[in-house]
Amino acid sequence: MSERRMFTKKITESDAFLDMPATTQMLYFHLSMNADDDGFVNNPRKIQRMCGASNSDYDTLIIKRFIIEFESGVIVIKHWKMHNYIQKDRYKPTDYSEEKNMLIIKDNKSYTLDPKKVDTKRIQNVYKKNGEYSEETHEIVDYLNSVCGTKYKPTSAVTKRYIHARIKDGFSVDDFKEVIDKKSSEWLGTEMEKYLRPQTLFCTKFESYLNQPNKKKSETEGWAAS
Repeated sequence: MSERRMFTKKITESDAFLDMPATTQMLYFHLSMNADDDGFVNNPRKIQRMCGASNSDYDTLIIKRFIIEFESGVIVIKHWKMHNYIQKDRYKPTDYSEEKNMLIIKDNKSYTLDPKKVDTKRIQNVYKKNGEYSEETHEIVDYLNSVCGTKYKPTSAVTKRYIHARIKDGFSVDDFKEVIDKKSSEWLGTEMEKYLRPQTLFCTKFESYLNQPNKKKSETEGWAAS
């Protein structure tokens, strides 16, 4: 196996990569350095612990599609072939041929799962296993930040607690977006703007926020989380 690894700035200096926490970026580099010549890693959790990264860091790499995890626990670096070209005389094929056969290589040289060979529902369950409601949480927080100009992190324990509680109540991602739209329209530019935050928007008054009329009000309603 080759001892040298390369990284393309198309990935490591992209907005999607740099928007991740520094610890998540660090984990990506460590996983890449420990990958075989086809980009596969059979002990990603050990590497995570070794470099002091958290479960949230690992989950983020999966949700953001920087790594692909298989049911076996093996992972592959999605953009491996964009990063690395290994000469034939130094190349050693991966031992994880079963996982490799589940992949196809896109025109940009990134790996993606072959829909003809993979049960997409099963793979989605693998993603779910690695972080309850992780994908939904990232989408909701990203939307809140884009609408309100905030910088909340989807990995924050407080933020996840409020979002997960409302999802368990049966509310959808679209419901969260509707509440964000309604309250931002009402509160942006007022003294209430500071309350455009997860613990206020997604508290026990979430349902009443969702059902309020679609118009800006002259007077604010109660907002404090119970």
